[in-house]
Amino acid sequence: MPSTTTIFKAALFVGTLDICAALTQFYFKTGKAPFKPVLMFVASGLLGKQAFANGDAMMLVGLLIHYCVTSAFTLLFFLTVARTNFVKQQTLLTGILYGAFVWVVMNLLILPVTNAARLSKEFWNVTIGMLILICCIGIPLSFIAARKSKIQAAA
Repeated sequence: MPSTTTIFKAALFVGTLDICAALTQFYFKTGKAPFKPVLMFVASGLLGKQAFANGDAMMLVGLLIHYCVTSAFTLLFFLTVARTNFVKQQTLLTGILYGAFVWVVMNLLILPVTNAARLSKEFWNVTIGMLILICCIGIPLSFIAARKSKIQAAA
């Protein structure tokens, strides 16, 4: 098991990759500045429509919620998947599968029970959303775990 510091750094890294991808996707899709609407949308999962009425403080709440969620998925990865030999033998495939798993959990289990507005289930929206989670969470975590495993084995 990697150190707490490694897990914290990995969570910060993948959380940053993921939020940057979400902000970029929003900008390209709408042409609008992404920070306020994206972070308020995240906050609305907990606070509902009130998140859009309470000003800039909700952006910080949204960012905090985002990092809590990505930290939870990072911790789950290191407590489960990273302990298997599969991650060392099939690093890329592990990342792809874990990213898809994160999408399924978020979109089919977590988001439906929150106060957030429902996301579009159109093919391209689903595909882009899943690719973001694969590339920004699954694959980086998989390679971090494989690298740490090799370092620990060599020591």
